[in-house]
Amino acid sequence: MSTPYLDTAARVIRAEADALHVLANALDDRFRAAIDLMRNTKGRVIVSGIGKSGHIANKIAATLASTGTPAQFVHPAEASHGDLGMITTDDVVLAISNSGEAPELGNLIAYSRRYDIPLIGLTSRAASTLGRQSDVVLLLPKVAEACGTGVVPTTSTTMTLAMGDALAVALMENRAFTAEHFRNFHPGGKLGAQLSLVRDLMHTGEAMPLVTEDTEMSKVLTEIGSKGFGVAGVTDKTGKLAGIITTGDLGRHMEGLFTMKAADVMTKNPVTIAPDALAEKAVGVMNARKITCLLVIDPAAPDHPAGLLHIHDCLRVGLG
Repeated sequence: MSTPYLDTAARVIRAEADALHVLANALDDRFRAAIDLMRNTKGRVIVSGIGKSGHIANKIAATLASTGTPAQFVHPAEASHGDLGMITTDDVVLAISNSGEAPELGNLIAYSRRYDIPLIGLTSRAASTLGRQSDVVLLLPKVAEACGTGVVPTTSTTMTLAMGDALAVALMENRAFTAEHFRNFHPGGKLGAQLSLVRDLMHTGEAMPLVTEDTEMSKVLTEIGSKGFGVAGVTDKTGKLAGIITTGDLGRHMEGLFTMKAADVMTKNPVTIAPDALAEKAVGVMNARKITCLLVIDPAAPDHPAGLLHIHDCLRVGLG
């Protein structure tokens, strides 16, 4: 049932969606010029703005940095009190002001002009101080704010944020930025867990439970118990993986178990995974096969076990 609150919310969202459509259609060669400046800089992209534009600028800087474009937010007021020293002649500045007349940006603009630092202005007024002084102007189209009064930054901040995302993604695609690169910048949290590789979580070296085919089962049990994974990988005389012994295998061979050797009890052709596979894929394999461990085989050493991944390792970082 419609209420005044829902009607207002729908009106605001539709207004901002319409504004984004207008913005997309307004993109021109100036966007390409801005990308060229940011891509070719030897330093960083310095992003700055005050008030609501400052909050947006902070987010844009963070998005750029996390997608392969070195970037830093510099507060324009702090810049006037020493932080201009953070900006070098190798950098490029992205200054954000909807009106283009934010007085706090004055010293930053002047500094960029004095030292010939490329300046990209993101504003809705080409004739403003920021617009006139910029080497490249990213112009926001004239669209009414969603508040209805024209005084609350709503539509304008949405367009500014979208423009920042467009810059970041365009640069990311130009750099052929991959999920692997993204993972390196996001090692923590749920996102980091989703992008973790098997090699990041697997157990290697002495931590791996390994026996040879001719190992007596009494010693196999000791290896399984001491390593604590409930399994043991079995290798042949050349070190290649020949099989795996699980608690299920032990149960199936209880009669006369201590007269046997590893080769008599093991399951041949165990399920394996590569070290560069996503850990999330490994979880999917373990769930599908109803197993708790995967032996890891490195393509650089075919058929030789390089590690072991347990489901608990994945659960510990938030997967599963």
